[in-house]
Amino acid sequence: MMSNLFDLSGKVAIVTGGTGVLGGAMAKGLAEAGAKIGILGRSEDSADENVKEIKDNGGEAIPLIADVLVKSDLQEARKKVLDQWGRIDILINAAGGNLSGATINPEQSFLDLEDEALENVMNLNFMGTYHPTKVFGEDMIENKQGSIIHISSMASDRAITRVLGYSAAKAAVDNFTKFLATELAIKYGDGLRVNAIAPGFFIGEQNRDLLLNEDGSLTDRGQTIVDNTPMNRFGEKEELIGTAVWLASEASKFVTGTVIPVDGGFSAFSGV
Repeated sequence: MMSNLFDLSGKVAIVTGGTGVLGGAMAKGLAEAGAKIGILGRSEDSADENVKEIKDNGGEAIPLIADVLVKSDLQEARKKVLDQWGRIDILINAAGGNLSGATINPEQSFLDLEDEALENVMNLNFMGTYHPTKVFGEDMIENKQGSIIHISSMASDRAITRVLGYSAAKAAVDNFTKFLATELAIKYGDGLRVNAIAPGFFIGEQNRDLLLNEDGSLTDRGQTIVDNTPMNRFGEKEELIGTAVWLASEASKFVTGTVIPVDGGFSAFSGV
């Protein structure tokens, strides 16, 4: 009986950044739990590839080609989903990323940060969470039912050297998660929930060269991260699926306003 709590059959989920490594894994995981999936991203080829994989595994999915910072794109995507399935139950905001100009190289100082790059990273990660939440959340508010899951980061909770823009943006996502969770619950009831997942360190396309050498060995920074992760390794993309399905499902129906670490113990470790 308990297993039925995790059943997402009949639910409709949109995953922004669904063309990326982590977003794609969570999208496929929700599909395996029974949800119909809208894969939202800028790359048509990647969206089509992930949709095909879900369909080949017996699931339902459609591509949604959109930029999370362009409201008209998001409105068109919402129309496509509603025309196809008539409802929106789950939103995972996995779109995000970093730019080199918003980080500090070892030989640089805070004064060397590029203002425009910093603004772009803040926009992508925070406004790129805010806009989809507003557009797709409108239908959830109307139905007084839904689960919104933001993707935060360990960078929001702990001061990570050199990474200012991404860390600040994800800290804003954490605050937005708590604000919106209370706002929606108080005004619209307990059927609307907002939570966040804070991944620790996972290997993606954007950070691969920072953490791994060409031969697959750890860089100095990669080794420092592993040394400060009690499980002594990076996360695997599939290890986000369980938390995503739990937060999307009835199994977490009394959970809102939380930021759940999936980090191999990084956030619990003092380094001593």
